[in-house]
Amino acid sequence: MKKFIIVAVSLGLFLVGCKQTEKDTKDTESSVVEIDSINYEELGMEYAFATKAVLGKNLMGTIKDKGVNAAVEFCNIQAYPLTDSMSVVYNAQIKRVSDKPRNPDNQASSKELEYIASFKNTIANNEEVKPILEKNKEDVNFYYPITTNTMCLQCHGSPYKELDEEAYKTIKALYPKDLAIGYNDNEVRGIWRVNFKKE
Repeated sequence: MKKFIIVAVSLGLFLVGCKQTEKDTKDTESSVVEIDSINYEELGMEYAFATKAVLGKNLMGTIKDKGVNAAVEFCNIQAYPLTDSMSVVYNAQIKRVSDKPRNPDNQASSKELEYIASFKNTIANNEEVKPILEKNKEDVNFYYPITTNTMCLQCHGSPYKELDEEAYKTIKALYPKDLAIGYNDNEVRGIWRVNFKKE
């Protein structure tokens, strides 16, 4: 009888342990599903375009009120803080990088240069542009091209054409190693990179 009770209790404890393990496994699976079900592509687009809108609104306002030369100076002082403030708002690291940076701190890495080349090829062939997602255990990186328009060319076009002489002189003074000129409309000037940390 004692043997039977001991066996029954042991069996009961074993079954409870199995159920607990099964529950833990389900909980773990649930969190994995929750992390994997996050639409990083959608979030990346939202964050990149919201940051672009903030920068664009401020630049357009400065150009309208004070001219292109003042916009170059504004960018020199405010572009990084504005981008960083959007990173804080969204709790994700948002950055612009380029193969032809104005500020050397925006130089693309070798992998990012490959992505820029890929986006240039896509746009040159009039194909649909899709974000690139890079996932690993700790984080997710989102990449999407920054393309030029008429407003961009006032600071990134060809000197003495779209880019006036005064603004060009200011760019050379503020950015002695500037490479970000000579663009035409609808060209890839760089990429947005949004880094999400998995939690």
